[in-house]
This record gives sequence, structure tokens and C-alpha cells, in this order.
Amino acid sequence: MNHQVILFDINETILNLSILKPTFKQYFGDENHMDRWFSMLLHSSTVCLVTDVKTDFKSLALAALKSIAGRLALTLSDEEYANILNTLASLPAHSDIKPALVKLRAAGFTLIAFSNSSSSLLSSQLTNAGLNEYFDDAISVESAGTFKPSNNAYQYAVNKLGVPAKDIRLVAAHDWDTHGALSAGLKAAFVDRFGAPYNPLYITPDIIASTMEGIAEQIIKSKR
Repeated sequence: MNHQVILFDINETILNLSILKPTFKQYFGDENHMDRWFSMLLHSSTVCLVTDVKTDFKSLALAALKSIAGRLALTLSDEEYANILNTLASLPAHSDIKPALVKLRAAGFTLIAFSNSSSSLLSSQLTNAGLNEYFDDAISVESAGTFKPSNNAYQYAVNKLGVPAKDIRLVAAHDWDTHGALSAGLKAAFVDRFGAPYNPLYITPDIIASTMEGIAEQIIKSKR
């Protein structure tokens, strides 16, 4: 395997969650509950990794949906919850993804999908988004029994790849994820998809851009 490896976070970084907004408007009355749901999902995954609760991303996603429904005094059926979660497996890639991945592969990098999603969900997401051919492998932290940004999650990827941490770079749209990777000894790149300032308390990566193509250009330049 090429010793210059790039890990890509999937949800929001590679895949566009905005397709879920009409579904949230349909079931919860406001599309903005999608952002609330995803934040709750990430929060609960962090609580579980810190307190050593063994679970999976889909279970936490469902729990977050039920929490929002409860707060809104809504009653959804099991089928309706399933309809929302099934949409998570069919998210489209952001428009800047495929061109960037093509450039990075042509430059000789090994590209790995790396996600908190379960192995089965991650597989479905990549297939449905038409991205399988762009990645050399896919790694779910489910197999490590943890979630990012646990140090164990990144170390699991390092061990699985058999490449020194310093030769692996994580690309993510979440500053907590790039901070986690940098804390674990990896390199990182932050794609600023939301225009929010990078948390000043976190370790800042050497590569930051507003698009994935901008990220790819900087990564390729850094290799020379």
C-alpha cells in the first residue's frame, strides 16, 4: 500500500446531509431539526466513548430521533423512524468530491473512507453515492468498539493500514475530528463546509480550504 494515505470522514465531509431536510420537515415540521438531530447524534456518540458504552451509530441515530420527537410531543411509528434512517444510507456526494478524489488518486495517494457509521451503513452509503471506485478501502470504527474522536479510533485505522501515523492524513469537515486525528499523531486537513470558525482550543491542521478540490490541491502540493 502506498505509504501516503488519506482518510476521509464520510458524513457531511463527503456526503451531503441536506437531502434529509425535506424528510425532517415532513416528520418534525421544520427542516432545521436535521442539524439538531445530527448534533445530538455526535454528542451521544462522544458520551458513549467516554463512558465506555458499547453501541452503534444507527442505534444512537434512532435514539436522537426519538428524543426530538418527544421534545416536540410527536408520536412516530417504527416505520416512520425507519424511513428517516434509511435515507441516511442514500446521501449524495458533495459536488466537489469526485473531481478531488480523481486528482488525489492520480497523484498516487491511497484513499480510505473512515467513518463512525457502522460497516453495513458505510458500505451502503458508498455504494449508493457511487463512490466505491474512488476508495481503496473503507474502515468503520464499529470494529474497534469506539467512535471518533477517541484516540483508539484513529489508532485502529493506523494499525489496520500498517502505515505510520505520521504518513496518514485525515480530511474532515468537523474540527473535533481533525483535532482528534492530530492528537493521535496523524496529519489532518479541514474542509470548511459551514463557514463556522475553527475552534481555537483545538489543534489546527496545516491544510484548510473551503472546498474539497482546494484541499486536494494543497495535499498534492505538500507531497512535492
